[in-house]
Amino acid sequence: ACSPQIWARKRNFRARFGEHRSGSSVHLRSRLSHLANKCTKTLFHLAALSAIRMAGDLKAYDERKVAAGRHKMSVMSSMRNKLTLRVFACVRDNRAYQKIMSMLLHKP
Repeated sequence: ACSPQIWARKRNFRARFGEHRSGSSVHLRSRLSHLANKCTKTLFHLAALSAIRMAGDLKAYDERKVAAGRHKMSVMSSMRNKLTLRVFACVRDNRAYQKIMSMLLHKP
């Protein structure tokens, strides 16, 4: 079974340490893998952007992490990962998404 991160090619297999290296002098930013599904990555990014604008658990997560001092794009990346995991869990279980955590948090 393929993990969601590998399917969406969120990891760059050529640059394990976050940068391209050629000997010891060239240090460049890591690039998107040519094997990545760029359309899917775009859709997850747009979904994360709209999740920030809408009231919900992801908006609260974003506000909490940014207030704690994390960089905005770092939080956006983790939100895309959360969305990817949620989508793959729904596909794996062959069911629609349900807000289970929000129901558990608001128990009387």
